[in-house]
Amino acid sequence: MEKNNLQEMSFWEHVDELRSTLLKIGGVLIGFAIVFFIFMPDIFDRIILAPCRGDFVLYRLFEKITTDIPGLPQFTTEGFHVDLINIQLASQFFIHMTTSFWLALVFAFPVVIWILWNFIKPALYENERKGSEKAFIFGIVMFFIGVAVGYFVVFPVTLRFLAEYKVSDMIPNQISLDSYMDNFLMLIFIMGLVFELPLLAWLLSKMGFLHRGFFAKYRRHAVVALLALAAFITPTGDPFTLTIVFLPLYLLFELSAFFVAPVPTEPKED
Repeated sequence: MEKNNLQEMSFWEHVDELRSTLLKIGGVLIGFAIVFFIFMPDIFDRIILAPCRGDFVLYRLFEKITTDIPGLPQFTTEGFHVDLINIQLASQFFIHMTTSFWLALVFAFPVVIWILWNFIKPALYENERKGSEKAFIFGIVMFFIGVAVGYFVVFPVTLRFLAEYKVSDMIPNQISLDSYMDNFLMLIFIMGLVFELPLLAWLLSKMGFLHRGFFAKYRRHAVVALLALAAFITPTGDPFTLTIVFLPLYLLFELSAFFVAPVPTEPKED
């Protein structure tokens, strides 16, 4: 019924509805950005810069595990600290602005999706609506899981390695605020997108482009590729940290296989 009513709307009524939707999204993003801008100093000190300190939760976990399990290379948090420098006059102001926007984009994501969903929903039939609702919810949950993995695992491990790596002892590392924030936002956002792979696999399966046989056929290739990716992210050679990064990626591969349709069976000939 709703779909028929939507089809009766004129072109300009559709345009007005779209304009109203975009204004709502813009208002939500601006509202979130203002809130983050106000609280940004505390967010920087307690959250964004937390991986720069040796008492970060992942470092303490690594230290405890390597202490309790014999044979593992000892991981220590003592003395680790990354000091950032600012080398451009306006960098701190612009980073304050841009980080507020990016955080608003991430945390307002469910609200933005909900607004878009209310715009699209009248154009769908009941069966299409139910499937889409589940897909949207699943996509949001997986995105935030990916963001959490990026913040608590991938970025701290990468920072720890790169901050301590030296091609020569005569060259001290001086990490700029711009470089730190570029890597921080990039790695966390990329991990959020990577965790959307099960949703992408499900959509491709629904369109008939992907089935479970693909994952069974290329599982060994995927393991090698994921190990290489984990080694690239954590090039320390430590098997423990390599495993910590590899496991979420591999579980993501298996989860994608779970959501696609099984191999289609050919009908038997009489």
